[in-house]
Amino acid sequence: MEEQLDLDRVEKIAFVLKTIAHPMRVGIIDLLNEHDKMSVNDITAYLGLEQSLTSHHLANMKMKGILGSKREGKNIFYFLRMKEVPDLIKILEDVDVIVF
Repeated sequence: MEEQLDLDRVEKIAFVLKTIAHPMRVGIIDLLNEHDKMSVNDITAYLGLEQSLTSHHLANMKMKGILGSKREGKNIFYFLRMKEVPDLIKILEDVDVIVF
């Protein structure tokens, strides 16, 4: 007897992959994996992006549960909420990919 596909499981996996599937988002995740928390300004400076674009990526990943944030005074600091995501990125780095 064939087992049925666990739709909840595969939808969750696809959701995370779609959320992080952008070079700048991977860069943000790498930075937050190296630093416990970072402000929008710090992330913008490291990646050389415009603040509005950085804020867009941060808000998207926060809304989807990848990141969390905490206000400290006038600054908002972001941190990794899903601690497994950098491990996933590392696994994908080690895969030989054919670029078309």
